[in-house]
Amino acid sequence: MAHWLFKQEPDVYSFADLVGDGATLWDGITNALALKHLRLCQAGDTAFFYHTGKEKAIVGILEITGTACPDPTLDDEKLVVVPVKAVRALAHPVTLATIKADPLFKMWELVRMSRLSVMPCGDELWNRVLELAGETKKPR
Repeated sequence: MAHWLFKQEPDVYSFADLVGDGATLWDGITNALALKHLRLCQAGDTAFFYHTGKEKAIVGILEITGTACPDPTLDDEKLVVVPVKAVRALAHPVTLATIKADPLFKMWELVRMSRLSVMPCGDELWNRVLELAGETKKPR
């Protein structure tokens, strides 16, 4: 099972929206590297939900429930979507400032490539974010 981080502007679609919907197709990705990462997502993988904009914080966890497929609303097979469902909110959001202050994260794409909307999150980073959120166990 792999871990990821998915970013979204909360004014467009927030973690609360995902919780309310239960599940959705993660769409709207056009960056080539982000699309490459999205294509690598597999059912059962987990991802942090990161609010961009003014909030700049990891706020929740979602699960990828299927594999990438072309966006059914577009006529472009290069643009893919993945089905996701809400798992839970983090006990405490983890801000970008907190992440940047921790040397463990210095090479993470979230710090180095601020505009990338889908990125991998290795086990060590995943567990550290959970620790910073005041959690001691993995989601499930």
